[in-house]
Amino acid sequence: MDRTMELIVDRLTKQYNNRIAVDRVSVKLQQGIYGLLGANGAGKTTFMRMLCGILRPTGGTVTFDGMDVSEEAYRAVLGYLPQDFGYYPEFTAMDFLLYLAALKGIPKRQAKKKAEELLALVSLQEGCRKKIKTFSGGMKQRLGIAQALLNDPKLLILDEPTAGLDPKERVRFRNLIEQLGKDRIVLLSTHIVSDIEHIAGQVLMMKDGQMIYQGHWDEEMGDLEEFYLQQFAEEGGERSAEE
Repeated sequence: MDRTMELIVDRLTKQYNNRIAVDRVSVKLQQGIYGLLGANGAGKTTFMRMLCGILRPTGGTVTFDGMDVSEEAYRAVLGYLPQDFGYYPEFTAMDFLLYLAALKGIPKRQAKKKAEELLALVSLQEGCRKKIKTFSGGMKQRLGIAQALLNDPKLLILDEPTAGLDPKERVRFRNLIEQLGKDRIVLLSTHIVSDIEHIAGQVLMMKDGQMIYQGHWDEEMGDLEEFYLQQFAEEGGERSAEE
């Protein structure tokens, strides 16, 4: 993949009546993993939905290698896992991926091969013939990652992907994300510091719709969780970060 890939967010704003959910956020993301931290209500999901073209911004722009977020070409390089991705409980994992591949216009033979590869990547090959309604939370999230990767995206956006996972699943998920960040831009939002502490090359932090921190974080700068808790303690961040 192109190593010069770049997502440029310029003064991105979303206002609902008198409330500003995202306030003139500007960031540049290149290949690698970015962890987006913030308490619930910080504006993370609104921000990510605008990056995916699902929500129209009140102001500002989003471009990927010069392509505007509204263009078909932008959507072709995007993979997205929302907090609650829609699935059909009666479908098997394989049927679900083949159905979504058809919607994306992927030829049938190519889709089957891709679906098998992705189910192996997310360790679901043994469960591929089971109905999704029988899956654990972790299995559903791994299937969510697989569906987001069907079009081999250069930009992968994951909104709270580890919510509700047990510690073992969380570690497995982190290892998978680390692997995926080697040749694409991955933006992962969470309110759990340990989810991104060891895999994110850069940390972004949102509060009240604004980006209050962006950059590398290393141990010499102190404890990331401690810094995060100081920013959000008054908003219940202390509880969130410890979940």
